[in-house]
Amino acid sequence: MTEITKCINEWNATIEALGQGKQTILIRKYGTTLNEFLLYPTISYANNEDVLDSFQEDYKGFVKDNLLPIGENRTYEVKYYATVEEVIDKSSSRIGAFNKFHIWTRDHVKDYLGRKEAKIWILRVYELDEPQMLKRSNGMLYANVNNPVKLEGKPVISDDEFDKLKEEILNTK
Repeated sequence: MTEITKCINEWNATIEALGQGKQTILIRKYGTTLNEFLLYPTISYANNEDVLDSFQEDYKGFVKDNLLPIGENRTYEVKYYATVEEVIDKSSSRIGAFNKFHIWTRDHVKDYLGRKEAKIWILRVYELDEPQMLKRSNGMLYANVNNPVKLEGKPVISDDEFDKLKEEILNTK
């Protein structure tokens, strides 16, 4: 059984979208060297007055409900882990074609990417059998949590549904 300490820092609302099957991708400016990692919730973005402007209209209620993770004193509940199934490169000018696969606005993604090419990470997300209260180290791309976590859990979407989504994402022009 695999245990890991590596995590990626992400907005809690995005983690919950991944964990509830509303999103299957992360859009990054960089690729990944890890095949699997914990999804560690961050909160600093939640203090921005205009935070809801970063999310598509249909998801604003969801985001409000999932803005903050459970936790305190820099210790937060980690409920999910992900495996990277594939990373594809797309021009930043073509990124709007992927809007239905994530909860952010097109403007938010464009602002984030600038003129850089998008690296679209197709993730298979799993809910941990036992959520953990964890602290993390500092890290630019990845961090480490303070205790190893067993990667035991079930996929948040079925194999068939994931395969269909992956195929659709790979065929998006």
